[in-house]
Amino acid sequence: MRTGQGADRLCSDPPEPYRPTLPNSAETAMTDEYHPRPRHAAPDTGPRLAPLPEDGWDPSVRELLASIPRDADGHLARIFTTLVRHPGLFRHFLPFGSHLLRNGRLPDRTRELLILRTAYNTRAGYEWGRHVPLARASGVTEEEIRRIGAGPDAQGWAPSDARLLRAADELHREACVSAATWSSLAADHDEAQLIEITMLVGQYHMVAFFLNSAGTRLEPAYATETLPAPTGAGADTVEGVRGDA
Repeated sequence: MRTGQGADRLCSDPPEPYRPTLPNSAETAMTDEYHPRPRHAAPDTGPRLAPLPEDGWDPSVRELLASIPRDADGHLARIFTTLVRHPGLFRHFLPFGSHLLRNGRLPDRTRELLILRTAYNTRAGYEWGRHVPLARASGVTEEEIRRIGAGPDAQGWAPSDARLLRAADELHREACVSAATWSSLAADHDEAQLIEITMLVGQYHMVAFFLNSAGTRLEPAYATETLPAPTGAGADTVEGVRGDA
């Protein structure tokens, strides 16, 4: 039995935006519109957490990193050598992320469309730069990569692709796929794939939060994969891309 405010509300009918209870002085300082997320990127001062240099790896860190393929230059991706600064978390994070990336139920192309739209929505330049080559390898065309920033309503998308981008956008904005989008996705995805769509978008939000906050720098070999500029309402108020090289 569900209880409490909003317990019987479908996610296609979203609740009122959360507004925290503030002291009177703080309340009067706010505008009528509450923005739960910052509208400007923090000034770029380099990474807050530097990758752990290889000469600083102890045996347990080397064990954690041993199974990860290295880039063409012989180095590991900076996401791993930064996140491994929390080895206990890394040990559990890697199998889950690897399952979604390598052994999931979604086709590779579907996965990469969802990840790139999430990287765009979160302004995660590192996530975008590392996944564009994977998207190409999965069959996403150059034109489609450029179009991802324009969103699901842009001309040229197959209906099945537009549904995926719309689901990513709804999860980003509302933390829930609408009833209409869920129904359309269910026409060509089984239950396990529907679960995986939500978990994949959630996973890459979490990764983007880490990368953006830690200031992880995109490797030079991927620096040409530039995150598209934001479009639509409020685009002129968003400054910077997190994770650019």
